[in-house]
Amino acid sequence: MGEVLAPVAVTGGIAQSAWLLVVLPVIGAFILLVGGRRTDAWGHLLGCATVLISFVYGLMVFIEWLGFDAAERTRELGLGTWFAVNSLQVSYGLRLDPLSLAFVLLITGVGGLIHLYSIGYMEHDPGRRRFFGYFNLFIAAMLTLVLANNFVTLYLGWEGVGLASYLLIGWYQDRPSAATAAKKAFLMNRVGDVGLALAIFLIWRSLGTVQFSEVFARAGQISAPMLVAITLLLLLGACGKSGQFPLQAWLPDAMEGPTPVSALIHAATMVTAGVYLIARCSPLYNLSTTGRLAVAAVGTITLLIGSIIGCAYDDIKKVLAYSTVSQIGYMILAVGLGPAGYALGIAHLLTHGFFKAVLFLGAGSVMHAMHDEVDMRRMGGLRQHLPITFALFSTGYLALIGFPFLSGFYSKDAIIEAAFGAGGSAGPWFGVIALLAAGLTAFYMTRLMLMTFFGEERWRNLRTADGKSYHPHECPPVMWGPMVLLAIGSLIAGFILVSGERLAHWLEPSVGALVPVESTATAIAVPLLTVLVSAAGVAVAWLVIGRNPVPVVKPEPVSLPVAAARADLYANAINEAIIARPGTWLTRALVFVDNKGIDGIVNGTAALLGGTSGRLRRLQTGFVRSYALGMLGAGIVVIAFLVAVSYS
Repeated sequence: MGEVLAPVAVTGGIAQSAWLLVVLPVIGAFILLVGGRRTDAWGHLLGCATVLISFVYGLMVFIEWLGFDAAERTRELGLGTWFAVNSLQVSYGLRLDPLSLAFVLLITGVGGLIHLYSIGYMEHDPGRRRFFGYFNLFIAAMLTLVLANNFVTLYLGWEGVGLASYLLIGWYQDRPSAATAAKKAFLMNRVGDVGLALAIFLIWRSLGTVQFSEVFARAGQISAPMLVAITLLLLLGACGKSGQFPLQAWLPDAMEGPTPVSALIHAATMVTAGVYLIARCSPLYNLSTTGRLAVAAVGTITLLIGSIIGCAYDDIKKVLAYSTVSQIGYMILAVGLGPAGYALGIAHLLTHGFFKAVLFLGAGSVMHAMHDEVDMRRMGGLRQHLPITFALFSTGYLALIGFPFLSGFYSKDAIIEAAFGAGGSAGPWFGVIALLAAGLTAFYMTRLMLMTFFGEERWRNLRTADGKSYHPHECPPVMWGPMVLLAIGSLIAGFILVSGERLAHWLEPSVGALVPVESTATAIAVPLLTVLVSAAGVAVAWLVIGRNPVPVVKPEPVSLPVAAARADLYANAINEAIIARPGTWLTRALVFVDNKGIDGIVNGTAALLGGTSGRLRRLQTGFVRSYALGMLGAGIVVIAFLVAVSYS
């Protein structure tokens, strides 16, 4: 098991100004959000430029890092003290190492291409300038998250990503569904955020520091029960941001935002934060078998849930959304395997960034051609009308299902192989479920392809909601141009990263050395078996969908499994019953106790004093005869009392 190397200070070179990686998108967001309508004409160009310049700068830092030995590739750039409270000293600094640089290139590279695509997609939106401001804010927050050198700064970026996602998911403010989806994402993420915050508190309580370098160097000093609690709370945080069980229900609803938002959230940024968190905290998970087992179990459950639900939806973006849930599950499973899977999870994260981005942007191109239609039952035969989109989308589709020698074949199959080779009684089960999900992935993605691009042109005799007819047309070059680059990545990224364990060797200073599968039989049989299972999924989809006409109206009634999948396997109902409704009842009970109990005592005491003083005030009449009579009466009472006492 390789050790995570301690950082050294950045003393010169290009990395001396690495703070520009974060500051450039921040400046772009500030200008676009504060500048007002004066920036409408060129705001989108500024938004793209800031991210692309960050990418170029990140690439320069990456090239500089290639010239260092492994022991020199973990460095920190101090930017001063953020705040100090007694013994708690929190600095603001950047951790530049192979893991953070890999994420920087993914976030700024894929994010920059999505920015370019958005120029065409959002061309007619009156708030386009503000949209790019939110996009820049999102990128800046994500870069803060992955470049942080301590848990508190990471939490700053973590919350910034949550805020930006809320603004982007709820972009169409006139749609109640968008507002609901944004609120749902924000609230469900808060559950995970509480877990991350508690983990940070426990780390501080145990070690008296939140700096990554100090925490990881002294991780062995944390007691076993405390370490289990910390790793489980970190996992809860990861579940919230990455849409993992049981907090996965917000992710598909996030499709209410514009398609570029879906691509940015689902491909390169927000949903990868949880995977990054666990990989970054690998020194903690290496010491906790229970923590790793919990991570692997959550990933396995999620990848199966996502692949099952993806088979039942007719909304093209919802299918891709549940595909993301499933694929992030593969990544979480991989990092849950410990040293045998950290690098594999990051490899699949990077390849997924390419092919899932091209799939979402391709779906946006289809929607652009079909008046924002998302129901695949109202499509069909679009490959002839959208030849470029079809070719590029097909590349992402083949990479996702693990077609031999495309990106997904290298990265996803390696995770399945590692799961089968994992020790313990649970290892083979992880592998079997991951293999089954690969077949389901091939089924629902082939179903999507057939319903959208093949078969009868069902849209010809239909009308949009406002009575318009459909006239499919190819998107402009500013939209399909970025898709070309992403499609190229979908073709070659897997070979470049996974073949020869290039990425694993690069990440070794950050997550330790990769522990390969020892069984030769597993290494040979699993890839072949995965291809066969995926091919079976494609064949079943062709038999069910390709050979039969697709009805425009969704068939009813349906079998119980299909109904359950369409209801998201009752995830929303379960969350409502277990969390939301009891929370509502608890809130109402506390409000009742507060109103009738605490406020009742306070208000009752005030009313008692007020009433008593009011009655006593009536005795003050202002007449001398009344006071004299009172004095006489009191004197008689006193004299009577004294006489009675003297005779007793």
